[in-house]
Amino acid sequence: MIYEIKEKLAALADESTFWDKIFVGTRNAAVRALAFLPDERYAKWFYKIYTKKNLDLKNPTRFNEKLWWLKLNNRDPLLTKCSDKHLVRGYVSDCGYSDILIPQVGVFDSANDINFSQFKESVIAKCNNGSGWNVLYSPDMADFNEREAKNKLARALKTRYHLVSREWNYKNIPPKIVVERVVRDKAGNLPSDYRFFCFAGTPKLLMMDFGVLDNNGAHQHKFPRNIYDMDFQLLPIRFGRDNYTGEVKKPENFERMKEIAAKLSQPFPMCRVDLYNLDGKIYFGELTFYHGGCCQEITPEEWDLKMGSWIDLDSTKIVRKS
Repeated sequence: MIYEIKEKLAALADESTFWDKIFVGTRNAAVRALAFLPDERYAKWFYKIYTKKNLDLKNPTRFNEKLWWLKLNNRDPLLTKCSDKHLVRGYVSDCGYSDILIPQVGVFDSANDINFSQFKESVIAKCNNGSGWNVLYSPDMADFNEREAKNKLARALKTRYHLVSREWNYKNIPPKIVVERVVRDKAGNLPSDYRFFCFAGTPKLLMMDFGVLDNNGAHQHKFPRNIYDMDFQLLPIRFGRDNYTGEVKKPENFERMKEIAAKLSQPFPMCRVDLYNLDGKIYFGELTFYHGGCCQEITPEEWDLKMGSWIDLDSTKIVRKS
């Protein structure tokens, strides 16, 4: 019942600002109410609500089960740096890929510090310590509501994102608002996401999400996705969402994208590397360690188990909590 209510609120949140406030407010209230629960108890409760399955942390075999184990046990400080949408830029540069960073035009501690009229080009504002709540601004947007945009960002800054699904890596990130230039293709479209699932530095799967952001830059709760192998062959996998039915062409520089994903993910037992590819130009998106809060269903089951087998919980890349 709780999951069904959450899904209905998420769908409504895509339709209006009012329901977006209700959705975020309800989720935050639930998170605050359950903040007292120890991480493992919360994990089992959270997983059961979303998947209707019991979470096995003693002998994890499935993809999400192993990610939950990592979430509760891996305390590598590099996870925090690379989860911060501002500080991760330094990590990407250190890996030799400063050329794929989207230009950043501002970093702010408060939404009230932002004067959107100072930006003479299209920009997107988002928080460095969470997901969603993006604000897109363009000088030619006649209907841009600056007050509402700042209120949205202020609400995001106050959200204790690490408590939503107990992602420790977000806990110690000082909340800030980062503003980047908007990148589009020659037709004016916002980019599709190329999400590489990498295991101990080896890309094995590509997840492509379509229409994650609407034309105003808002994060959508409903969108299709496909899963490909490293030869860009479509795989018969449903990963939390229905498949995309349109034509998708393999990028000409796909091999370089794989090389970048491998290098950026090398220090981690499992890492999702998000890239964009616009008219042949590769851009960095973000690094994610616990996709979908580790609760999105993978079918058929054989793929859930296969992906789980790619995560080595005895890896030296894990910094176990003391």
